[in-house]
Amino acid sequence: MTYGLDYWILFAIWCAGMPVGAFAFLHALVQRADAYTAADRMTKLAWSLITGGGLAALYLFRPQGSTFILWMAALVAVLVYIVDVRPKLNEVQRGNRW
Repeated sequence: MTYGLDYWILFAIWCAGMPVGAFAFLHALVQRADAYTAADRMTKLAWSLITGGGLAALYLFRPQGSTFILWMAALVAVLVYIVDVRPKLNEVQRGNRW
């Protein structure tokens, strides 16, 4: 059986998505709860559940077939945490460096 380029690209993204999801989940767990409200984001519990559910979905679902939409939603959820929430939490906890 031969696989096309699209298969290998999605496979690489799937392999890269799992550690990113694990990092997002662990990062959400170890942050202070008051940092989320200070950063004007959802609560620690909400982000822990979102990233934990995203991590579980990234492990359970594949980017091919009928579960693609669930896998994509999980990937988007953890990437939103990495790109939006994490920098704000770090900024709040470190303070202004100027």
